[in-house]
Amino acid sequence: MIFDYFSLALQNLRHRGVRSWLTVLGIFIGIAAVVSLIALGQGLQEAITGQFNTLSADKLIIQSAETGFGPPGSTAAKKLNEHDLKIIESVKGINEVVTRLIRVMKVNYNKASQFEFVASIPQDDVKGKFIYDTFNLKTSSGKLITSSDKGKVVLGRDIAKGDSYGKEIRVGTHLIIQGKDFEVAGILKPAQSFQINSAILMLEEDMKETLKIDDEIDLIVVQVQDKNKIKDVADEITKDLRKDRKEDEGEEDFSVQTPVQALATVNTVLNVVNLIVGGIAAISLLVGGIGIANTMYTSVLERTKEIGTMKAVGAKNKDILYIFLIESGLLGLIGGVIGAALGVGLAFLASWGANTAFGTELFGVSIRPGLIAMAVLFSFSVGILSGILPAFQASALKPVEALRK
Repeated sequence: MIFDYFSLALQNLRHRGVRSWLTVLGIFIGIAAVVSLIALGQGLQEAITGQFNTLSADKLIIQSAETGFGPPGSTAAKKLNEHDLKIIESVKGINEVVTRLIRVMKVNYNKASQFEFVASIPQDDVKGKFIYDTFNLKTSSGKLITSSDKGKVVLGRDIAKGDSYGKEIRVGTHLIIQGKDFEVAGILKPAQSFQINSAILMLEEDMKETLKIDDEIDLIVVQVQDKNKIKDVADEITKDLRKDRKEDEGEEDFSVQTPVQALATVNTVLNVVNLIVGGIAAISLLVGGIGIANTMYTSVLERTKEIGTMKAVGAKNKDILYIFLIESGLLGLIGGVIGAALGVGLAFLASWGANTAFGTELFGVSIRPGLIAMAVLFSFSVGILSGILPAFQASALKPVEALRK
């Protein structure tokens, strides 16, 4: 019997042809929007999470409060300095403290000029190894620089490809950085962090001499002795720096943050974005549902005599109800399947376009079977709900009155 219901419902949908396709248009546009945008959002969320995974749970970052866009410390009104470093080093529970400089510098190579991010490597080889181990930095060619490699740099994978310079950069190549000559000592292996892939590593003293930097620190990486007490250490550092700078709580011109806190903040923003995207797409689904309801109401009016005939030969109210509910459900299901497939295609297309335009691999796509299943199920449910009232109206028609119309 159920098979007969489906067979009859499919025949009716095929009979209405163009009208059926126009009806599901609103549904599959909504589903395509939901699937593509959420897939892109989840892909972006996973990529950003990967940026924070380069720091483990026993490390925290101290940096100056920023006043604009730029690398850490570059837009700070009051920069960290050696005095702040001594205060931080005096806090109990700290295992290692490493200072970093991160600046934008002009690079000339192959008659082309670009501005690149340059990050410092400590002169102390023990602290240098700490940075390499923390960010899991390894070279695909050449070597990592140490304190004896004055005038040498290490390039991230994306810079070494040379897309911006029209020529690949290899180990042994000489670059002019901020007007000074530097030799490429190594090329980093591709990292999960796009920041590392697009950075140049330079010894701290070389960087200070090149930029004429004296008592400035862009950020400080701190490794705590017990990762379970990282929040206590962070609070103690905040309290001591605030006291030394004579600042009120909540008005600090610096920040002390763990990777977990930073990641939670980013995830909160991305979740809000996904929620807004879902709300916008839901409007399209609502319009699609109204379209299904309108089509089903029209179908009831057009098929009044058909309904009367079916009842006259023995069809019961529930039979008519099932046929109309299946028809509306199929409209939602078809729209959901087409929309999900279209959404996946659009997500990959948008990801490819964005990565190609920006020269990065940050914009990924995360297609989860649960997302596809939920989208199709939701679309089917919209179809069923939109067809309930028309179906009841059709099932309530009396045979004699239906045949007279």
